[in-house]
Amino acid sequence: MRKMRRKGLASMAVQTAESTTTPAASVDLGPATALSCRECGHRVPLGPVFACEECFGPLEIAYDFSSYDTEKLRARIESGPTNIWRYAPLLPVPADVADKPNINPGWTKLVKADHLAAELGVTGGLYVKDDSGNPTHSFKDRVVAQALEAARAFGFTTLSCSSTGNLAGAVGAAAARAGLRSCVFIPHDLEQGKVVMAAIYGGELVGIEGNYDDVNRFCSELIGDPAGEGWGFVNVNLRPYYAEGSKTLAYEICEQLGWRLPDQLVVPIASGSQLTKIDKGLKELIQLGLVEDKPYKIFGAQAEGCSPVSTAFKAGHDVVRPQKPDTIAKSLAIGNPADGPYVLDIARRTGGAVEDVNDEQVVDAIKLLARTEGIFAETAGGVTVGVTKKLIEAGVLDPALTTVVLNTGDGLKTLDAVAGTGLTATIRPNLASFREAGLA
Repeated sequence: MRKMRRKGLASMAVQTAESTTTPAASVDLGPATALSCRECGHRVPLGPVFACEECFGPLEIAYDFSSYDTEKLRARIESGPTNIWRYAPLLPVPADVADKPNINPGWTKLVKADHLAAELGVTGGLYVKDDSGNPTHSFKDRVVAQALEAARAFGFTTLSCSSTGNLAGAVGAAAARAGLRSCVFIPHDLEQGKVVMAAIYGGELVGIEGNYDDVNRFCSELIGDPAGEGWGFVNVNLRPYYAEGSKTLAYEICEQLGWRLPDQLVVPIASGSQLTKIDKGLKELIQLGLVEDKPYKIFGAQAEGCSPVSTAFKAGHDVVRPQKPDTIAKSLAIGNPADGPYVLDIARRTGGAVEDVNDEQVVDAIKLLARTEGIFAETAGGVTVGVTKKLIEAGVLDPALTTVVLNTGDGLKTLDAVAGTGLTATIRPNLASFREAGLA
């Protein structure tokens, strides 16, 4: 069933690659050697193609790390820049990537959340990986930075995407920094803050009547049309490269923990790509000897109003049935998540789970994180914190183990979700009024 679902897009992807792929010999993407199918293992040269021509499964980057010495690699990473390019030897980027105009995201804070831990009853150590500190205030800067390097390698002149908001802003900023044109597509009813942030960089911003899945289908059609020639869609024909940016979250978390694997991670699910690539990054660190091999659990977090992966996990299914999104967590509102089946595999393989929370719980969790740790998360962060709380209360997540929760964006982007929050009191400018308000 997975293969049948991808067949149409795969045909388009293969057709696009035949006409636009730069010969592999002229492409410098560092240690990346080929594209490999996650389903059947078939390999093709590096190029702007995202689906396997043999079985229609998704393609991902294959590497050659065989020449790396663990201690030399560790020293090189630790002496590198304080952004994702410290991990350039593990990414599909040229060796001189740090010298090129890019938004240089990453190396965001790993906050030891002791106050939140006390509220939730966590004793083993609770951390929030706060990716709101990236240039456009979401983790999407990581994946776009990767896609931009691939776009350069393949000679694209326009950077584009289908987006639920954060990605649109990241693409606009990255294209402006690189001197490329951008044209991005979003659902017409996104939060106004995200619309402004995507538009401010001067590229074209196009609203599509429909939800994200409608936007994504349109972009897939545009790739196969002459009108899309020269366009690099970061999350479609550049998706294998784009997705690798999420690995840097895994790298940073482990390095910031003193080159240790966390015991448990709670990751939000939109397409599911972030979760699957975090798992890939952890496995690579183990393979390279940079961290000690030990068990870890990955938990996925969804909003109840768009929870196709959570629904499948709870039902024991391997196939994710699409849903029509209806949630305030619009950055996670992807009803037909491309990596959904792989999220199920990872949650089950690691002993984790996939859970969801309703909109009221999302808002409560946003306020809880802000009140306890001074971190104002967007709705996706409310989802991960809310799911963490729910999993602890259900006895599914072990409070005695080291746990990392991801906040992937800034709450200033989703102010509507907490619009009822405001003044404690209004007083006259004198002490008597202050005391009358009970504030003394």
